[in-house]
Amino acid sequence: MDTRAILVAAGRGERMGATRPKAFLSLAGQTLLERSARALGAAPSITAVVAVVPASDVDEARDLCEALAKPCVVVAGGERRQDSVRAGLAALPSGFEGVVLVHDAARPLVSIALVEAVVQAAREHGAAIPVVPLADTIKQVGDGRIAGTVDRDRLAAAQTPQGFRLDLLARAYERAFADGVVVTDESMALERLGLPVACVPGSSRNRKLTTPDDLAWAERVLRADLGA
Repeated sequence: MDTRAILVAAGRGERMGATRPKAFLSLAGQTLLERSARALGAAPSITAVVAVVPASDVDEARDLCEALAKPCVVVAGGERRQDSVRAGLAALPSGFEGVVLVHDAARPLVSIALVEAVVQAAREHGAAIPVVPLADTIKQVGDGRIAGTVDRDRLAAAQTPQGFRLDLLARAYERAFADGVVVTDESMALERLGLPVACVPGSSRNRKLTTPDDLAWAERVLRADLGA
């Protein structure tokens, strides 16, 4: 089954002291966009990548992605994540009926093994996302006070890539837009329709880089990979 990956470059880099989208920040000599695109393209199941970036950065993104081993189409995204994902879906080839992965460009250290696990689970179940257990005790709060303690054994943090059969994701997004609902990830769109989403084990290495500390952590990980 053909599998395409939609790479979403969303979010500004203000928290990292930059005014540009954080996907264009450098990590060990390559932008987060390049590293994420290469990581997806290295997975055997992925046949092509669609990179969705702000309209002002399309030309630069095309230059960055032209050396990828797999075909990469770059398109302009929208104001919200779901607008950008919809733009990525619209860029898929006519008649495509396979599995679609949606991945954050701010997760450049995703492994081939995790990508393949999500693809396999999505092919089997129709939808799948990676999750990691929560380490901290989770509290409900209100009016500056603790209102209760949540059973963290029933909670998990969602990661990307999130994988779906195209027909399921397209239907879920169509309903979300029709209902005027903002979804924070693709799984939420399916959940609204009561559609099951399988879970696969995520990875602490597959961390979303949002702060300077995150970027420094990723630099250390890459140096350790190289034995530096």
